[in-house]
Amino acid sequence: MLAIRLPEQIESRLSALAHATGRTKTYYAREAIIEHLDDLEDLYLAEHRLLQARAGRSEAHSIEEVERRLGLSD
Repeated sequence: MLAIRLPEQIESRLSALAHATGRTKTYYAREAIIEHLDDLEDLYLAEHRLLQARAGRSEAHSIEEVERRLGLSD
């Protein structure tokens, strides 16, 4: 179960969309979460890795180096 508070303008838009299409607001909220959750996870991971690299806790490798190590360079 999930309860969320939305800004009034977003709530109005969501209600209008649900009314116009005959679907529920929950349907559209669920669709939005499913659609964007991968992107949010990727963003979090990228930010986390960047902070680790800046703090010297991980290494960065160029694409050329990775390709060479894997035998993929031309």
